[in-house]
Amino acid sequence: MAFYSCCYPFLILFLVATSSFVVAFGNLYKDVDVTWGDGRAKFLNDGKILTLSLDKASGSGFQSKNEYLYGMFDMQLKLVPNNSAGTVTAYYLKSQGSSWDEIDFEFLGNLSGDPYIVHTNVYTQGKGDREQQFYLWFDPTADFHTYSILWNPSHIVFYVDGRPIREFKNVEPFGVPYPKNQTMRMYSSLWNADDWATRGGLVKTDWSQAPFTASFRNFNANACTWSNGASSCSSSNNNKPWFSQELDSTSQKKLKWVQNNYMVYDYCSDTNRFPQGRPVECTVRTNN
Repeated sequence: MAFYSCCYPFLILFLVATSSFVVAFGNLYKDVDVTWGDGRAKFLNDGKILTLSLDKASGSGFQSKNEYLYGMFDMQLKLVPNNSAGTVTAYYLKSQGSSWDEIDFEFLGNLSGDPYIVHTNVYTQGKGDREQQFYLWFDPTADFHTYSILWNPSHIVFYVDGRPIREFKNVEPFGVPYPKNQTMRMYSSLWNADDWATRGGLVKTDWSQAPFTASFRNFNANACTWSNGASSCSSSNNNKPWFSQELDSTSQKKLKWVQNNYMVYDYCSDTNRFPQGRPVECTVRTNN
């Protein structure tokens, strides 16, 4: 009786927590469609996990069933382990057409023991060239980690395990287009890019290590779904905190910590690339 009287409440808490944890796992069968790869993409554990594989013949990929216009998007990824040089695992939002919008997470593989580079980019109306790259403060191949994109009318924020690593502000009044009119789908893929991915293409893919495999789970789109020309969101969006979410002082400190300690490349600092002057959004960001 002593055991039950002292520990029963804790047992209840444990069971509730465990139950919540299990329920939190999404079902990718319901959320995405495999779009290419000829069998190299595989659903596991009743759709809780989706793996993508790459061999010399082909990579593989999938996309969300829904289209979105603004939202908070989470995906848990476990990247290709060991020698992943030449490979790219991508998780991104993209619209259609020749003047597309796009918000990119791309994970550039590397030789065994060397860190992955997290490559981010933002395209507006078909124009990109806004790369920022980072190392991670953990091994992204050992376990799943959460990579998130916040896209609302005021800014785009990239998060890793809830920590912001990059912010792209809406500075349309200064003449910089912002993605606000084109609906986007979520896409993920694993493909060979050894012409540029690892050290500018100096390190090639070692096909003796193939197949390369990355794993995905828990896709969650807390977002405005677009269907039949209409948004699922109301005009007020009072029940969607992400719609007006900004970076508070604590988040700003976390962002600066990542950028001070783990940033590899920032296009805004590349004076050789922009001899006529930095892009407008870089100047606005500095002045603000």
